[in-house]
Amino acid sequence: MKKIVLILMLTCFFKANAQTENPNYDSKLAASLGGDDYGMKMYILAILKAGSNKTTDKDKLNELFKGHMDNINRLAKDGKLIVAGPLKKNDQNYRGIFILNAKTIEEANELLLTDPAIKEKLFEVEIFEWYGSAALPEYLKIHEKIEKKKH
Repeated sequence: MKKIVLILMLTCFFKANAQTENPNYDSKLAASLGGDDYGMKMYILAILKAGSNKTTDKDKLNELFKGHMDNINRLAKDGKLIVAGPLKKNDQNYRGIFILNAKTIEEANELLLTDPAIKEKLFEVEIFEWYGSAALPEYLKIHEKIEKKKH
């Protein structure tokens, strides 16, 4: 009797944990995007927060923010910046986020230091490894079709 119960329990366990193949799976697309068996991959999440540079020089601020936006556009064009956007005012002084298509934190740091606003400490950055859909870069192609004005 104990053997039958054990066999039934193991059968239920394996059925509950069984994985099925996706009939829509495109191996070439998955490989081109770096997706694993779940269609996911590692990225670097960077949270930008107010930095130690408290300059009030309008010309300098304009120059740094122009450089910041130019750098965002360049990194996106190069496929290194997947998501970027500001955050609403908050108690933690978080200003925005980047999701970088970088393999290592060191590579992400190199990319971040190409941003003049980060380099000049207008922003400081907290970095985390983040596991997300490998398809994430594909949304940028659609975004180009729905943005009425370019930055």
